[in-house]
Amino acid sequence: MILFPAIDLKDGQCVRLVHGLMDQATVFNDDPAAQARAFEAAGFDYLHLVDLNGAFEGRPVNAGAVESILAAISMPAQLGGGIRDIATIEMWLAKGIRRVIIGTAAVKNPALVIEACRKFPGRIAVGLDAKGGRVATEGWADVSDLTVLDMARRFEDAGVAAIIYTDIDRDGALQGLNIEATVALAGAISIPVIASGGLSSIEDLKKLIAANCPGIEGAISGRALYDGRLDPKEALALLKGSR
Repeated sequence: MILFPAIDLKDGQCVRLVHGLMDQATVFNDDPAAQARAFEAAGFDYLHLVDLNGAFEGRPVNAGAVESILAAISMPAQLGGGIRDIATIEMWLAKGIRRVIIGTAAVKNPALVIEACRKFPGRIAVGLDAKGGRVATEGWADVSDLTVLDMARRFEDAGVAAIIYTDIDRDGALQGLNIEATVALAGAISIPVIASGGLSSIEDLKKLIAANCPGIEGAISGRALYDGRLDPKEALALLKGSR
């Protein structure tokens, strides 16, 4: 199981939002590259990046910050936010992003996911962000009528590398991962699932491991790492011991 440290980018800075609200952003580091280096030095082996401005505007906005991060680290990184067409996917993969995350476009243009998976096998993930069990889009500003499971099943045979499942109601609020919903999703589809939203302590990781669900690839942690509630050394040792 992989623990992905998160760097959410807003106006070129590392921030964390509460419930996905852009006006509730806390800045944790104004040097994203330095933050990425610190995560790599702590022993993490896969980075999770989000262009928050891009998610709202529908195009890459924090490209400079992402490029500075890629230049600073050797570990792979996955990126979401503002990725709505093949040209943008190609651009990010060419710049060194290991895996591109398609969110809003997966809901509004499923054919893009299918085409991208065909062109770039193993390099495409789908981000499904849920509010009240329904998929949200446009940087979580709009909520659709689709359930997460309905949406995930659309891509069962597309070759999607992973589903990143975020519970918006818990994101940034340190309320704990939605273990039950994550395990239910992972058990219902063949695509690996990454848990996101609300990871608050080592106990969340212990519960995720205890669920013993082979379909869960890992979990994403943001605020808990930044404010010291989750100790990287302890968390990584726990995950290593569970393999």
